[in-house]
Amino acid sequence: MAKAPRGERLVIAITGKRNSGKSSLINALTGQEIAIVSEIAGTTTDPVDKHYELLPLGPVTFYDTAGVDDVGELGQKRIQSTRKVLYRADIAILVCGDADLDETEKNLLKEIKELKIPLLIVFNKADLHQVSDSALEFCNSENIRYSIVSSFAKTGITACKDTLMCLAPELLRKQKPLVGDLLQKGNHVILVTPIDVGAPKGRMILPQMQVLRDLLDYDMVTTVVKETDLVLALNSLKKPPELVVTDSQAIQKVAAEVPEEIPITTFSILFARYKGELDTLLAGARKLDNLKDNDKILVAESCSHHVQCDDIGRIKIPKWLNEYSGKQLIFEVFAGHDFPDNLEEYAIAIHCGACMINPMEMNHRILECQRRGVPITNYGMAISKMQGVLERVVRVFNT
Repeated sequence: MAKAPRGERLVIAITGKRNSGKSSLINALTGQEIAIVSEIAGTTTDPVDKHYELLPLGPVTFYDTAGVDDVGELGQKRIQSTRKVLYRADIAILVCGDADLDETEKNLLKEIKELKIPLLIVFNKADLHQVSDSALEFCNSENIRYSIVSSFAKTGITACKDTLMCLAPELLRKQKPLVGDLLQKGNHVILVTPIDVGAPKGRMILPQMQVLRDLLDYDMVTTVVKETDLVLALNSLKKPPELVVTDSQAIQKVAAEVPEEIPITTFSILFARYKGELDTLLAGARKLDNLKDNDKILVAESCSHHVQCDDIGRIKIPKWLNEYSGKQLIFEVFAGHDFPDNLEEYAIAIHCGACMINPMEMNHRILECQRRGVPITNYGMAISKMQGVLERVVRVFNT
């Protein structure tokens, strides 16, 4: 079975109080003994993830989390880890192990609804007690879907999975093209893929591979070249290509070498469109003209990696932005799933292409920036803006 890209997996967070049966539920849903099950409250300390094929929906990742009623200083850290999982979840499952919902669970439900995450309440331990009428009335009055299961007896599990699939966001249930819908069958596309010290040895980076696969799926003729061979590739063609897609770092060179009448864009901008963020990130890129001395710039990377001497987010973008703005700016980098709480301190957030996180987590970050009045853009758009070609690279989308 082919491994799905991390950013393409539906993330399902299983949360609730200690000893409600969260670990038992994830084992029942996957049919495997993934999480440790114990009658001792607080057995699950750190989030446990499990990849699973939830057919016919597709690949998902279940997260088993610590109880939200954990106690003590360490317990509060565990609760914070649980909330970090919720922030990037596409669906949240609240597991209730009792006959009724208490205030802790209702407060958690309120928090999940404020995050606008599709929600399912699973009343577990149906083999031990019957769910109260008041609990069911609460779900109906709040328009919250629920399932009644016994993880121990394996009853209600299939119905629970069916409900989960119904809750999946539409953009994850649909097969979305990255680039194929912009072109016609048989069109020729050139992909410009620089090979530098940051490129993984023996393979191409994920966004490049995903765009290439999308083009092949839509029956496009595709040429892949390094930026040093672009002119040679263009001159070898009998007619111009319908599109050129390049790595953002080579956009200035590519824009100079590709005739104006040939559309060009970047991998990063294609992913912004794919995840529904194009307009917001484009507006953020245009705000780079408004920077002032000593403004703080947030650079957000969705993956953690060893920093190279020409690192794009930590070295190149700060250098280019200082030169472009003519200002003395302060840069702070957050990597992986870390994202700052003090967003108001930043003049703008510049995010990577987000190929390693799911759309829900990226959407949450965008919404948080918007809520705090902080413009946000991504590497591709920021670089294109600084190189003076932003309007050209988004023209293909008629934006």
